Amino acid sequence: MNEHVRRLIEVLGTDTTATQQQDWSGIESELQVRLPGDYKEFIERVGGGWVDGYLYILAPSSPNQHYDLANLSAEREEAYEDIFDVEDKPAQLEPAGSRIVPWATTDNGEWLFWRILPGQEPTEFAVLINEARGDRWEFHELGFAEYLTAVLQSEIQSDILSSAFPSSPHEFQKFTHTP
Repeated sequence: MNEHVRRLIEVLGTDTTATQQQDWSGIESELQVRLPGDYKEFIERVGGGWVDGYLYILAPSSPNQHYDLANLSAEREEAYEDIFDVEDKPAQLEPAGSRIVPWATTDNGEWLFWRILPGQEPTEFAVLINEARGDRWEFHELGFAEYLTAVLQSEIQSDILSSAFPSSPHEFQKFTHTP
């Protein structure tokens, strides 16, 4: 098991007994990007869900349609194309061919993305966060599991995410149905 995924699962204290096999080649074909291995391993071992009553980890084929990775990826890509017509892109997205793909959102409306540069391997994707209803961005040169673990252990303090996040003890609720 990936060390960062193992730590994240340990920090969340969540159950990993129900594995969730995914059609990763189909999902990656739909998204037109290879997804990071730590994310895929976490989703297969744990699934998507709600962290500390605040952050929603998106998942492919989510039983909750509001947090389906493919649907939200297409929606966010279209929304940010429009946004970047009137707002400046963050410097981390200036290289031609750069992309963002969401992996989480929050109750407040912040979005957490992978920042993908042309030619990058999935292990090199970094985290880019956009504030809700604003143009502030925050960049972290870490992958999905390493970043989320560091935030949950208060090793990283975000200036964008809620100051009430993370909570203690941590709580993870898997997506089980569409409301």
